Amino acid sequence: MLLDGVTLWWFTLTALSLLFVAIDICSTPENPVMKWAFVLFTAYSGPFGAFLYVLGCREPLPGLHERYVAAQWRQALGSTMHCAAGDGIGILVGAVIGAVVALPPMAEFALEYVLGFAFGWAIFQALFMGEMFGSYWKALKGTFSSEFLSMNCLMGGMLPVSALAFQGNPDAHDPTQALFWFRMSLALMVGALCAYPMNYWLVAHHLKHGMMTVRPGGTDAHVSISAPMKASGMQGMDMSNSGSAGGPVSGVSIADRMKAAEGGSALHQPSPPVWVMGVVSLVVLTLGIVITLTFAG
Repeated sequence: MLLDGVTLWWFTLTALSLLFVAIDICSTPENPVMKWAFVLFTAYSGPFGAFLYVLGCREPLPGLHERYVAAQWRQALGSTMHCAAGDGIGILVGAVIGAVVALPPMAEFALEYVLGFAFGWAIFQALFMGEMFGSYWKALKGTFSSEFLSMNCLMGGMLPVSALAFQGNPDAHDPTQALFWFRMSLALMVGALCAYPMNYWLVAHHLKHGMMTVRPGGTDAHVSISAPMKASGMQGMDMSNSGSAGGPVSGVSIADRMKAAEGGSALHQPSPPVWVMGVVSLVVLTLGIVITLTFAG
């Protein structure tokens, strides 16, 4: 009975939080993709997502959004929301399918990983960022590594929670029950926390974008827009990240910086290299699997 009360209270708060974010974010000068990311993550995480939106994205006073989101930790927060929102859709679909067809735990995890990666990479990364790269196929190539690193950390964090929370309670593995969705909400929140440090590194080395600012009519006095962005009709969009020195980098598009970092060009060379961070992400994923297999009944 207590657990039923907790889940009822949680989903009541989630509904209120989602309503607040969905309405309030319409007036926030953020990129539409990032708006959807915060709305979706709030649907997954309720008041936690609403708190992160207010803390990391909501414009505190008119005209301050550019300065507000320039902080490196807010840039990384935006990147993490982008990851968790896109991957989360595929992960939840995989969890529902796995429960319906009664897949073994590791098979269900594999399905969640494949669907989460596919949706996050092919839709939320490449499709929504295709204009930045010039084409969808270039975006697929340019965002693969960042999606792979972030996804591994997300899944490494959420897998033990998803597998071990409310272990032995059949309602936790029945998509028609509220406890199933409460369990997945907890797992996605923990996964996002685990993915945050990797996204911080990715944004700092320009392998992912963070927060953006979109002003109507191209009224952006904070960052100069590069020629490729103007040619693609993206005037008015602040595509800057906080650089390693803590300030925004002007005059170079995010796509150019991401591609340069990916290829290790002179524009910006990640340190440590991408492959080292790839190993780190696989260690996080492996650790999550080991914990799950060790403590699962």
